[in-house]
Amino acid sequence: MELIIRNLSKSYANGVQALTDVSLTIPQGMYGLLGPNGAGKSTLMRTIATLQEADSGTIRLGEIDVLTQKEEVRRTLGYLPQEFGVYPKVGAEELLDHFAVLKGITHRAERKETVQALLQQTNLYEVRKKKLGGFSGGMRQRFGIAVALLGNPRLIIVDEPTAGLDPAERVRFLNLLSELGENSVVILSTHIVEDVSELCSRMAIIDRGEILLEGEPLAAIEKMRGKVWKKIVDRSEVAAEEAAHHVISTRMLAGRTMIHVHHDARPDESFQPVDPSLEDVYFAAMGRHISGEGETPEAAVLA
Repeated sequence: MELIIRNLSKSYANGVQALTDVSLTIPQGMYGLLGPNGAGKSTLMRTIATLQEADSGTIRLGEIDVLTQKEEVRRTLGYLPQEFGVYPKVGAEELLDHFAVLKGITHRAERKETVQALLQQTNLYEVRKKKLGGFSGGMRQRFGIAVALLGNPRLIIVDEPTAGLDPAERVRFLNLLSELGENSVVILSTHIVEDVSELCSRMAIIDRGEILLEGEPLAAIEKMRGKVWKKIVDRSEVAAEEAAHHVISTRMLAGRTMIHVHHDARPDESFQPVDPSLEDVYFAAMGRHISGEGETPEAAVLA
Protein backbone atom coordinates (compact mmCIF):
# COMPACT_ATOMS: atom_id res chain seq x y z
CA MET A 1 0.00 0.00 0.00
CA GLU A 2 1.18 3.52 -0.79
CA LEU A 3 0.27 7.02 0.28
CA ILE A 4 0.17 9.16 -2.87
CA ILE A 5 0.17 12.96 -2.57
CA ARG A 6 -0.26 15.05 -5.71
CA ASN A 7 -0.07 18.85 -6.15
CA LEU A 8 -1.06 19.61 -2.56
CA SER A 9 -1.17 23.30 -1.59
CA LYS A 10 -2.22 25.08 1.60
CA SER A 11 -2.17 28.73 2.63
CA TYR A 12 -3.36 30.38 5.82
CA ALA A 13 -5.49 33.48 6.35
CA ASN A 14 -2.43 35.49 7.39
CA GLY A 15 -0.96 35.00 3.92
CA VAL A 16 1.57 32.29 4.79
CA GLN A 17 1.93 29.74 1.99
CA ALA A 18 2.50 26.60 4.06
CA LEU A 19 2.55 24.07 1.18
CA THR A 20 3.16 24.68 -2.51
CA ASP A 21 2.33 21.98 -5.07
CA VAL A 22 3.67 19.11 -2.92
CA SER A 23 3.80 15.70 -4.63
CA LEU A 24 5.15 12.59 -2.89
CA THR A 25 4.79 8.81 -3.19
CA ILE A 26 5.26 7.19 0.22
CA PRO A 27 5.58 3.38 0.25
CA GLN A 28 5.21 0.94 3.13
CA GLY A 29 8.05 1.25 5.61
CA MET A 30 9.79 4.16 7.31
CA TYR A 31 9.67 7.42 5.36
CA GLY A 32 11.46 10.52 6.60
CA LEU A 33 10.16 14.04 6.11
CA LEU A 34 13.10 16.27 6.93
CA GLY A 35 13.10 20.04 7.27
CA PRO A 36 13.65 22.93 9.69
CA ASN A 37 11.01 24.26 12.04
CA GLY A 38 8.41 26.15 10.02
CA ALA A 39 9.15 24.23 6.81
CA GLY A 40 5.60 22.95 6.41
CA LYS A 41 6.08 19.49 7.90
CA SER A 42 3.39 19.79 10.55
CA THR A 43 0.94 21.34 8.07
CA LEU A 44 1.46 18.39 5.74
CA MET A 45 1.10 15.88 8.60
CA ARG A 46 -2.09 17.50 9.89
CA THR A 47 -3.57 17.51 6.39
CA ILE A 48 -2.80 13.82 5.90
CA ALA A 49 -4.26 13.14 9.35
CA THR A 50 -7.54 14.87 8.27
CA LEU A 51 -7.13 17.61 10.90
CA GLN A 52 -7.20 20.45 8.38
CA GLU A 53 -8.26 21.07 4.81
CA ALA A 54 -6.03 21.55 1.78
CA ASP A 55 -6.61 24.35 -0.71
CA SER A 56 -5.95 22.06 -3.68
CA GLY A 57 -4.45 18.70 -4.61
CA THR A 58 -5.17 15.07 -3.76
CA ILE A 59 -4.07 12.45 -1.22
CA ARG A 60 -4.83 8.75 -1.58
CA LEU A 61 -4.07 5.92 0.85
CA GLY A 62 -4.55 2.82 -1.24
CA GLU A 63 -8.17 3.07 -2.39
CA ILE A 64 -9.10 5.75 0.18
CA ASP A 65 -9.44 9.39 -0.85
CA VAL A 66 -7.93 11.03 2.25
CA LEU A 67 -9.42 14.47 1.64
CA THR A 68 -13.02 13.28 1.20
CA GLN A 69 -13.20 9.96 3.10
CA LYS A 70 -12.01 11.24 6.45
CA GLU A 71 -13.72 8.64 8.64
CA GLU A 72 -12.19 5.79 6.61
CA VAL A 73 -8.78 7.38 7.08
CA ARG A 74 -9.23 7.82 10.81
CA ARG A 75 -10.14 4.16 11.24
CA THR A 76 -6.74 3.13 9.86
CA LEU A 77 -4.63 6.04 11.16
CA GLY A 78 -2.24 6.22 14.08
CA TYR A 79 -1.09 9.77 14.81
CA LEU A 80 1.46 11.00 17.35
CA PRO A 81 1.59 14.81 17.16
CA GLN A 82 4.53 16.85 18.37
CA GLU A 83 2.56 17.96 21.42
CA PHE A 84 -0.07 15.78 23.07
CA GLY A 85 -1.67 15.89 26.47
CA VAL A 86 -2.18 13.14 29.02
CA TYR A 87 -3.97 12.95 32.35
CA PRO A 88 -1.02 13.12 34.81
CA LYS A 89 -2.88 11.45 37.69
CA VAL A 90 -4.01 8.41 35.67
CA GLY A 91 -1.99 5.22 35.19
CA ALA A 92 -0.78 4.17 31.74
CA GLU A 93 -2.84 0.97 31.61
CA GLU A 94 -6.04 2.71 32.70
CA LEU A 95 -5.70 5.56 30.20
CA LEU A 96 -4.73 3.27 27.33
CA ASP A 97 -7.81 1.16 28.12
CA HIS A 98 -9.92 4.32 27.92
CA PHE A 99 -8.47 5.24 24.54
CA ALA A 100 -9.13 1.70 23.34
CA VAL A 101 -12.82 2.14 24.12
CA LEU A 102 -12.84 5.40 22.15
CA LYS A 103 -11.19 3.54 19.27
CA GLY A 104 -14.12 1.13 19.22
CA ILE A 105 -12.60 -1.86 21.02
CA THR A 106 -15.59 -2.46 23.28
CA HIS A 107 -15.25 -6.18 24.07
CA ARG A 108 -13.63 -6.29 27.50
CA ALA A 109 -11.43 -9.37 27.00
CA GLU A 110 -10.25 -8.22 23.58
CA ARG A 111 -9.48 -4.77 24.96
CA LYS A 112 -7.49 -6.15 27.88
CA GLU A 113 -5.44 -8.33 25.55
CA THR A 114 -4.82 -5.42 23.17
CA VAL A 115 -3.80 -3.01 25.94
CA GLN A 116 -1.39 -5.49 27.51
CA ALA A 117 0.15 -6.36 24.15
CA LEU A 118 0.75 -2.68 23.33
CA LEU A 119 2.26 -2.00 26.75
CA GLN A 120 4.61 -4.93 26.18
CA GLN A 121 5.46 -3.74 22.65
CA THR A 122 6.32 -0.24 23.88
CA ASN A 123 8.25 -1.55 26.89
CA LEU A 124 5.85 0.03 29.37
CA TYR A 125 4.28 -3.07 30.88
CA GLU A 126 6.39 -2.96 34.06
CA VAL A 127 5.26 0.63 34.73
CA ARG A 128 1.66 0.16 33.57
CA LYS A 129 0.27 1.22 36.99
CA LYS A 130 2.51 4.29 37.24
CA LYS A 131 0.81 7.66 36.85
CA LEU A 132 1.64 9.37 33.59
CA GLY A 133 2.70 12.52 35.41
CA GLY A 134 5.75 10.60 36.62
CA PHE A 135 6.80 9.39 33.15
CA SER A 136 10.01 10.60 31.52
CA GLY A 137 9.87 12.24 28.10
CA GLY A 138 10.76 9.01 26.35
CA MET A 139 8.19 7.01 28.31
CA ARG A 140 5.52 9.54 27.38
CA GLN A 141 6.47 9.28 23.70
CA ARG A 142 6.26 5.49 23.87
CA PHE A 143 2.85 5.79 25.52
CA GLY A 144 1.82 8.07 22.66
CA ILE A 145 2.88 5.40 20.19
CA ALA A 146 0.87 2.80 22.12
CA VAL A 147 -2.20 5.02 21.71
CA ALA A 148 -1.41 5.54 18.02
CA LEU A 149 -1.18 1.77 17.47
CA LEU A 150 -4.69 1.02 18.72
CA GLY A 151 -6.68 -0.59 15.95
CA ASN A 152 -3.66 -1.86 13.97
CA PRO A 153 -3.32 1.25 11.76
CA ARG A 154 -1.99 0.96 8.21
CA LEU A 155 -0.77 4.57 8.31
CA ILE A 156 1.25 5.92 11.25
CA ILE A 157 2.36 9.56 11.47
CA VAL A 158 4.86 10.74 14.10
CA ASP A 159 5.72 14.44 14.26
CA GLU A 160 9.10 15.39 15.83
CA PRO A 161 9.01 12.32 18.11
CA THR A 162 12.61 12.43 19.44
CA ALA A 163 12.90 16.15 20.20
CA GLY A 164 13.99 16.53 23.81
CA LEU A 165 14.73 12.85 24.44
CA ASP A 166 17.99 11.79 26.05
CA PRO A 167 20.25 9.53 23.91
CA ALA A 168 19.13 6.25 25.50
CA GLU A 169 15.42 7.07 25.20
CA ARG A 170 15.96 8.23 21.62
CA VAL A 171 17.54 4.89 20.65
CA ARG A 172 14.72 2.91 22.28
CA PHE A 173 12.09 5.02 20.55
CA LEU A 174 13.74 4.79 17.12
CA ASN A 175 14.05 1.02 17.44
CA LEU A 176 10.32 0.84 18.15
CA LEU A 177 9.50 2.96 15.09
CA SER A 178 11.70 0.75 12.93
CA GLU A 179 9.72 -2.32 13.99
CA LEU A 180 6.44 -0.58 13.14
CA GLY A 181 7.65 0.14 9.61
CA GLU A 182 7.68 -3.56 8.78
CA ASN A 183 3.88 -3.65 8.46
CA SER A 184 2.67 -0.08 7.94
CA VAL A 185 3.35 3.19 6.18
CA VAL A 186 5.22 5.17 8.85
CA ILE A 187 5.95 8.86 8.26
CA LEU A 188 8.64 10.32 10.50
CA SER A 189 8.50 14.12 10.42
CA THR A 190 11.62 15.66 11.98
CA HIS A 191 14.35 18.29 11.80
CA ILE A 192 16.93 15.80 13.14
CA VAL A 193 18.98 14.46 10.24
CA GLU A 194 20.32 11.48 12.19
CA ASP A 195 16.82 10.13 12.79
CA VAL A 196 16.23 9.88 9.04
CA SER A 197 19.67 8.55 8.13
CA GLU A 198 19.42 5.75 10.69
CA LEU A 199 15.85 4.64 9.99
CA CYS A 200 14.37 5.57 6.66
CA SER A 201 14.69 3.83 3.29
CA ARG A 202 13.15 6.86 1.56
CA MET A 203 12.84 10.51 2.46
CA ALA A 204 11.98 14.01 1.35
CA ILE A 205 13.51 17.36 2.29
CA ILE A 206 11.00 20.19 2.63
CA ASP A 207 11.51 23.90 3.21
CA ARG A 208 9.07 26.82 3.04
CA GLY A 209 6.38 24.45 1.84
CA GLU A 210 8.32 23.10 -1.16
CA ILE A 211 9.89 19.67 -1.69
CA LEU A 212 13.60 20.16 -2.39
CA LEU A 213 14.58 16.51 -2.71
CA GLU A 214 12.78 13.17 -2.68
CA GLY A 215 14.34 9.71 -2.85
CA GLU A 216 16.61 7.25 -1.08
CA PRO A 217 19.04 8.65 1.53
CA LEU A 218 21.87 6.39 0.35
CA ALA A 219 21.35 7.46 -3.27
CA ALA A 220 21.34 11.13 -2.27
CA ILE A 221 24.58 10.66 -0.34
CA GLU A 222 26.20 8.84 -3.26
CA LYS A 223 25.36 11.69 -5.63
CA MET A 224 27.32 14.01 -3.34
CA ARG A 225 30.44 11.83 -3.38
CA GLY A 226 33.46 13.74 -4.62
CA LYS A 227 31.66 17.07 -4.20
CA VAL A 228 32.14 17.82 -0.49
CA TRP A 229 35.37 19.39 0.77
CA LYS A 230 36.51 20.49 4.21
CA LYS A 231 38.87 23.10 5.56
CA ILE A 232 39.73 24.32 9.06
CA VAL A 233 39.92 28.11 9.34
CA ASP A 234 39.94 30.79 12.00
CA ARG A 235 36.55 32.20 12.86
CA SER A 236 37.56 35.54 11.33
CA GLU A 237 38.07 33.82 7.96
CA VAL A 238 34.62 32.24 7.70
CA ALA A 239 32.92 35.22 6.05
CA ALA A 240 35.56 35.36 3.32
CA GLU A 241 35.21 31.62 2.66
CA GLU A 242 31.43 31.98 2.43
CA ALA A 243 31.86 34.78 -0.09
CA ALA A 244 34.25 32.69 -2.20
CA HIS A 245 32.66 29.23 -1.98
CA HIS A 246 29.34 27.44 -1.47
CA VAL A 247 29.81 26.74 2.25
CA ILE A 248 27.10 24.30 3.31
CA SER A 249 27.97 23.95 7.00
CA THR A 250 30.30 25.21 9.71
CA ARG A 251 31.15 23.80 13.12
CA MET A 252 33.56 24.66 15.89
CA LEU A 253 36.58 22.38 16.29
CA ALA A 254 39.12 23.02 19.08
CA GLY A 255 38.64 26.76 18.95
CA ARG A 256 38.69 26.99 15.14
CA THR A 257 35.98 26.43 12.53
CA MET A 258 35.60 23.49 10.16
CA ILE A 259 33.76 24.40 6.99
CA HIS A 260 32.21 22.02 4.48
CA VAL A 261 32.03 23.27 0.89
CA HIS A 262 29.92 21.83 -1.93
CA HIS A 263 31.79 21.98 -5.24
CA ASP A 264 32.20 19.68 -8.24
CA ALA A 265 36.01 19.84 -7.90
CA ARG A 266 38.50 20.68 -5.16
CA PRO A 267 38.28 24.47 -4.70
CA ASP A 268 42.02 24.70 -4.03
CA GLU A 269 44.82 22.72 -2.39
CA SER A 270 43.85 23.90 1.10
CA PHE A 271 40.67 21.78 0.97
CA GLN A 272 40.48 18.06 1.76
CA PRO A 273 37.85 15.60 0.44
CA VAL A 274 35.05 14.46 2.75
CA ASP A 275 32.96 11.30 2.67
CA PRO A 276 29.49 12.88 2.38
CA SER A 277 26.72 12.31 4.90
CA LEU A 278 22.99 12.93 4.84
CA GLU A 279 23.71 16.10 6.79
CA ASP A 280 25.78 17.37 3.84
CA VAL A 281 22.92 16.50 1.46
CA TYR A 282 20.48 18.35 3.70
CA PHE A 283 22.57 21.49 4.06
CA ALA A 284 23.40 21.56 0.34
CA ALA A 285 19.71 21.38 -0.61
CA MET A 286 18.75 23.95 2.02
CA GLY A 287 21.56 26.30 1.01
CA ARG A 288 20.56 26.27 -2.65
CA HIS A 289 16.94 26.95 -1.74
CA ILE A 290 17.70 29.81 0.65
CA SER A 291 20.07 31.48 -1.82
CA GLY A 292 17.55 31.10 -4.64
CA GLU A 293 20.06 29.39 -6.91
CA GLY A 294 17.45 26.89 -8.09
CA GLU A 295 17.54 23.15 -8.40
CA THR A 296 20.86 21.30 -8.32
CA PRO A 297 21.44 17.68 -9.42
CA GLU A 298 21.09 16.74 -5.74
CA ALA A 299 17.79 18.61 -5.33
CA ALA A 300 15.92 16.40 -7.76
CA VAL A 301 13.85 13.26 -7.47
CA LEU A 302 16.23 10.36 -6.88
CA ALA A 303 15.36 6.90 -8.15
